[in-house]
Amino acid sequence: MGEVRIRKALPRDEKRLAELDRLTWAPENSVMPRPSPGGHVYDRFHLPEHFLVAELGDRVVGYLRMVQPVLQPSGAHVRQIQGLGVDPEARGLGVGRLLLEAAVAEAGRQGARKLTLRVLSGNTAARRLYERTGFTVEGVLREEFLVEGRLVDDVLMARFL
Repeated sequence: MGEVRIRKALPRDEKRLAELDRLTWAPENSVMPRPSPGGHVYDRFHLPEHFLVAELGDRVVGYLRMVQPVLQPSGAHVRQIQGLGVDPEARGLGVGRLLLEAAVAEAGRQGARKLTLRVLSGNTAARRLYERTGFTVEGVLREEFLVEGRLVDDVLMARFL
């Protein structure tokens, strides 16, 4: 099957990343509406350099988007993961863990001291993955979102580098 390789995204990856965004969308992991076919993942705030992609052979099977969440000098030491998706056909191969480890390394290269993320309380598989890779809960915003008719907590997690 081959080895999973992590690299920075390129402009040409956008179509596949949008496809992965649609494949991995679920109400347990997103407060956004279901992505439509032909959508975009790159915009003026989310550039190719904000994405890491996982390749298995010549196919992109996962992605992670990481940005500086507060664009002020006072927040320059923090990076935030704002999206992680793994093709359902590649789950169980360690792709998510590899993407998270690469994000930790990349955040460190960028001079960050802290890496944060937000995860919905019902997304237990993701929460376990984050905990296994060194993230801890920093806070919970109770009933922060109304998703498909039910109130859901937003769990704030972080890892210090």
